[in-house]
Amino acid sequence: MATYTTATVKNVRHWSDKLFSFTTTREPGLRFENGQFIMVGLEVGGRRIVRAYSIASANHEDELEFYSIKVPDGPLTSRLKEIREGETLLLSAKPTGTLVIRDLRPGKRLFMLATGTGFAPFASLVKDPEVYERFEQIILVRGARHAADLAYGDDIVERVRNDPYMGELARAQLLDYPTVTRDPYLHTGRVTTVIESGQLYADLGIPALDRATDRVMICGSKAMLHDCCQLLDTRGFEISAHIGAPGDYVIERAFVDS
Repeated sequence: MATYTTATVKNVRHWSDKLFSFTTTREPGLRFENGQFIMVGLEVGGRRIVRAYSIASANHEDELEFYSIKVPDGPLTSRLKEIREGETLLLSAKPTGTLVIRDLRPGKRLFMLATGTGFAPFASLVKDPEVYERFEQIILVRGARHAADLAYGDDIVERVRNDPYMGELARAQLLDYPTVTRDPYLHTGRVTTVIESGQLYADLGIPALDRATDRVMICGSKAMLHDCCQLLDTRGFEISAHIGAPGDYVIERAFVDS
């Protein structure tokens, strides 16, 4: 059985009627790799309700940050969206996950493909100096239904580009490509569509995906993961089969069947 500790909520921010983020205290002994997840929950009526949340803060930061959707009838999120500063949450003591850069083969470019709250682990990774050391260019593709759903990601990208330590690296190496499917916007189309059509490359002025030089990280809905994996598989990319197995691309396996 997993060991849980308590954490105090430090801040809550509602980005839309569907999305919110929150920060908590961090136990001094908690260690994690950027891109990993942890179980977050509440004690309700003597029963523990938990679910997996990618850690959106970087492992060098003092607080933990999480990004969540609001599910009206969700056992946890229907309650979690009401949390306030000073309240306590349950956090599992051992982070884990398969969306880590150590399981990627060496490459020149790193594509980060995300939809919805699947952006959360990339909020952590774009603040990781090792990512910029290992790859010459990072292409962050953020898909959403509506433009308003991009607000949290917009904020994270702006923060990292203006960070006194990470800003220079991010401004030089990070390309951000937000795209929506249901609103007029600068970029429109599903993540897989903008890749397959070549729209992504044309808009950013970059070469197309190439297995010889490129590595990919993916996080999103089950359908999105399936489509992205299929897109990469047909181009000869090989998935990291399990933790510790190097591959051309990685996905967060824990969320595939959730």
